Amino acid sequence: MKNIQTLYIILIGFILVSCGQKEVKKDAYKLKDGSWQVALTVQDAKELPFIFTTTASGIEIHNAAERIPITDITIKDDSITIKMDVYEGVLKGKFTDENTIKGEFIKVSLDRYVPFKATFGETKRFPNAKGEAKATITGNWETVFSPNTEADRYIAKGIFKQNGNKVIGTFRTTTGDYRYLEGTVNGNQLQLSAFDGAHAFLFTATVTDSTMMGEFQSGNHWKEPFTAKRNETYELPDAKKLTYIKEGYDEFNFSFPDSSGKMISLSDENLKGNVRIVQIMGTWCPNCLDESTYYANYAKNNPDVKFVALAFEYAKTKEKAFNSIKRLQKRLNIPYPILLAQFGTSDKKKAQEKLPMLNHVLSYPTTIFIDKKGKVRRIHTGFNGPATGDKYVAFTKDFENFVSELKNK
Repeated sequence: MKNIQTLYIILIGFILVSCGQKEVKKDAYKLKDGSWQVALTVQDAKELPFIFTTTASGIEIHNAAERIPITDITIKDDSITIKMDVYEGVLKGKFTDENTIKGEFIKVSLDRYVPFKATFGETKRFPNAKGEAKATITGNWETVFSPNTEADRYIAKGIFKQNGNKVIGTFRTTTGDYRYLEGTVNGNQLQLSAFDGAHAFLFTATVTDSTMMGEFQSGNHWKEPFTAKRNETYELPDAKKLTYIKEGYDEFNFSFPDSSGKMISLSDENLKGNVRIVQIMGTWCPNCLDESTYYANYAKNNPDVKFVALAFEYAKTKEKAFNSIKRLQKRLNIPYPILLAQFGTSDKKKAQEKLPMLNHVLSYPTTIFIDKKGKVRRIHTGFNGPATGDKYVAFTKDFENFVSELKNK
């Protein structure tokens, strides 16, 4: 009888241990290989979707032709944290099962939290867009955002290509572009989105072959209406004439610290006598990332041209701002100094106070071209990134030709 009782206790113990082991395995989730569709919940219960796929080193975010690698991914039990390689943004969530993650897209310095749901196996950005397109939007669009509000009103140029009901393109503004947008025309409803780890954009509109009337949402903190009409000859104002040196100022100069605390200015001996390019930017700014990628490559091949970047950071502390600067420099292998001009806010009016010789700081980024004698020869507002296609190619050619002229004078 005693032997039977002992056997019974051992058997019960074995069952309990086995059940415990199964419970541990159940919670040991992993990011399944393949495609995941992520839907951010923005205002008015709208979904802002994007796709990422797994890779050997992490994941890649897809926006039209753009691929953004993310390598900093941590999974513990049922929790997952996806940190952007360059930006502050982070996706934090929990697996509700092996095919579903629910959580938030977080930007701590701005106190922004956007709910999301990620679904494995979904390859379509807008899976519910199954109807045929009743309009074709390929071409150029004269666009106005916030058309009825003078304070917020601004102009843009839409550039789109449509194949069936699929659409890619972007909106160019006087301060930059909305990068790689991707979506569909479903009936007469246009849906476009982009997510790059810093910003999440959603454009929805009712469209015809010649008109658009819609709404733009950025994350869940901003929305505004926009209208557009087809205009194949429409062009934005000249980006070289929007920002200039104010009367009464003879030169452009500054003195800001690098990450070691050393103060650097344009009058330093190692910079004087050279063609100098000053980049007004922020590490949080996707257009600035595009521009920095191009400038870094150019600077490596043209060491006689001296680049200096001035970072205006919304990070709440100097330490966090410099951490962001170091992360960007490492990620892009930037060979020139990035100085901390401002932290705690990226407000453009505050930035203009730091650079009082400018009529305004209209855009991040803004580029200032200075010749060998120290004279400002050009100020270029904004940047036409790779998503703008021909405009990006035109910018790079113009940039290189103009800098060559300055070098040869």
